[in-house]
Amino acid sequence: MAEVYVYFVPLPDGVKEAVTPCADGAYTIYISNKLTYEARMLAYGHALHHIECGDFEKSDVQAIEAEAHR
Repeated sequence: MAEVYVYFVPLPDGVKEAVTPCADGAYTIYISNKLTYEARMLAYGHALHHIECGDFEKSDVQAIEAEAHR
């Protein structure tokens, strides 16, 4: 698996996490600093799922999220 960098940052209300691929093949996960510890762990797991499933090489966002929330 690629390297993953995680930052706890202020995100807009309703946004739990965001993931960006890096040019070197790594990924950066931004997790809302407003979340509880438990919610942060769930957000982290959700973000990792997207990375592990290769979702950044796919184009159908609706299908990606539907699969991630099963």
